[in-house]
Amino acid sequence: MRSSHASLRPQAPAGAVPVARAAATGTAPAAAGVGAAPAAGSGPILVLNSLDANVSVIDPATFGEIRRLPTGKEPHHLYLTPDEKSVVVANALSDSLTFIDPATGLVQRVVTDIIDPYHLRFSPDMKWFVTAANRLNHIDLYRWQPANAAQPLALVKRVPASRTPSHLSIDSRSTVIYSSMQDSDELMAIDIATQTPRWKINIGKMPADVFLTADDRTLLVALTGDEFVECYDVSGAQPRLVKRIKTAAGAHAFRARGDRRHLFVSNRVANTISLIDTHTLTVVEHYPAPGGPDCMEMLNDGRTLLVTSRWARKLTFIDITRREVVRQVPVGKSPHGVWTLAHAGRI
Repeated sequence: MRSSHASLRPQAPAGAVPVARAAATGTAPAAAGVGAAPAAGSGPILVLNSLDANVSVIDPATFGEIRRLPTGKEPHHLYLTPDEKSVVVANALSDSLTFIDPATGLVQRVVTDIIDPYHLRFSPDMKWFVTAANRLNHIDLYRWQPANAAQPLALVKRVPASRTPSHLSIDSRSTVIYSSMQDSDELMAIDIATQTPRWKINIGKMPADVFLTADDRTLLVALTGDEFVECYDVSGAQPRLVKRIKTAAGAHAFRARGDRRHLFVSNRVANTISLIDTHTLTVVEHYPAPGGPDCMEMLNDGRTLLVTSRWARKLTFIDITRREVVRQVPVGKSPHGVWTLAHAGRI
């Protein structure tokens, strides 16, 4: 969810179909006194500083900030390209994407003319790139064209949405997109083949992140305006609410533990993390997470959870075996997305 003071800009003229254009960029200069990029293969930790319009590149060995990479305005979320060669940062207020090398933490290129990319996803079949326009109330479906350096993304359809489309999820068969609408308290499904809505329903207060279980059957929705995660059976023609799981105040973002069963949810208001068993749809553990916990990344060591502490300007490290905060690293203003190559599985 973006900051409440984000400004509004007019939408592109009706009928206009912007073309995503790529521009090569030089290596971003390092801040004074910082060292070189990490060794190839180690992979730095990337943290998006939404109100600073940059990315903190953190050395996972020393926990020191290597550099700040400038991006467009309001970078909120990031995602790995299908070929795993780039991490894409969505710059919502600058209508652009910044491609970063995940191994070195250096900028590769910038793609422009992507209108209000707040949240983003690639389809598992590597054919589609989808963005949610949080300010401008639409969801865009782009054709992914990695061989076309000048135009890697081509807009196919702009789907109108209700107020403030927030987070996206795509099923494993690349057939349907799910999106929450945080300010109209709705959930929508879009058919990828036809680029049209399948259904839209009213749900709980201020829905944010959405997570689809590995069997494509159950969609979990975090309610930031409440203290619940709602669970929907989406295997049929229409969704069916099966359970409301009480976590804590401000349930917001999800991250899978990587064992195909357990799912973390950050409770932004309560300053905690809850662990949900997706087989039983129950909370099985809680962890402290000070400073307004937002996005998360689970490391492949099986015990370290990274959390962006939105209001504290820090990246928080939680040892889930000890259930305690073990480190906090200063970053920029309003840290949001976090990512590293050394991550656990995504489901």
